[in-house]
Amino acid sequence: MEYGNINFEDQDGNILISIDQTDEAALSRDPLFTHCLAVVKVGNEYLMGKNKWRNRYEVFGGCAEKGETARECILRECHEELGLPISDIAYLGAMKLLLKPDHFSKDERVELGGLYGITLPDISLDDIYRLVNDKEEIAALDWYSHIKEKETIALIDEKLLGYYI
Repeated sequence: MEYGNINFEDQDGNILISIDQTDEAALSRDPLFTHCLAVVKVGNEYLMGKNKWRNRYEVFGGCAEKGETARECILRECHEELGLPISDIAYLGAMKLLLKPDHFSKDERVELGGLYGITLPDISLDDIYRLVNDKEEIAALDWYSHIKEKETIALIDEKLLGYYI
């Protein structure tokens, strides 16, 4: 696990510039804070969700709503995407990203996001998927070990798995 400068580029040209051990409260107040992501583990497996619109597997999370703290954002997003009440969550750091134009903005921009780790009790993929609230976005769930080198995975998200061991 490396903190600080990373400069890792994904398949869309977005760059994970760094992951820093910024205080969670300070991240929430930073004007560049826009989103949170969670690496989810069940036992020794990483859980990934297939994003219906991007047609690739990703970690879980999304955009912060106005006035939300980073922790409030990730708890809401995990409830929406996984349908599970999450209380045991570890803050891992602040991601700094250089993002290319996309459906969120027509401009290239730097954003900050909170990175979290969640460990779920032993539960099957079918049981988790039954609880997923946002089936409009989450098309499928799978274990990283099952899809690695077989499915398209968001490269930055794959890199983030190593931050929650």
